[in-house]
Amino acid sequence: MRIVQGRHANRTLTSPGKRVRPTTEEVRCAWMDGIREDLGGGRIVDLFAGSGALGLEALSRGARSVDFVENGAEALHSLKANVAALRESKRTRIFKRDAVAFAEALGEGSYDLAFVDAPYGSRKLNRILEAWDRCRFATVLGIEHATSHQLPCPHLLADTQRYDDTSVTIFRAEPT
Repeated sequence: MRIVQGRHANRTLTSPGKRVRPTTEEVRCAWMDGIREDLGGGRIVDLFAGSGALGLEALSRGARSVDFVENGAEALHSLKANVAALRESKRTRIFKRDAVAFAEALGEGSYDLAFVDAPYGSRKLNRILEAWDRCRFATVLGIEHATSHQLPCPHLLADTQRYDDTSVTIFRAEPT
């Protein structure tokens, strides 16, 4: 696993092990391409951060800062190692918290972008999306999910890209 583009391009990342499903490079690249205009100077929260690959890719491509939210011991170990290896501790914060509770406590406009890569097959993704529907804690919400996952909140407009059994759906808050 590596950073694909930007100032940290081709830097290798530490993997958290077999219990965590990392976002593939193909999906990560497509995801970043879909939000390219939103990255520059953006404040990001990476929920269910795992190794931090999504947030670190965003930093590499011009994001201003990333808050990582993760509570798995193996994932936290690799996340901290990756932040240190890329010398990005000044532009990042790591929260050892449950991502759902963290998101549900956020206020409107807390972040420019939110990345969500919840465990496939859990209701955690639905809870995050429902929290965002109640309170737009990020202007852009990007989620990775199983293509077969039926997302709640069908009234929300979104752009979904499919990659075999994985999909990335991007929601944008409507201007007020």
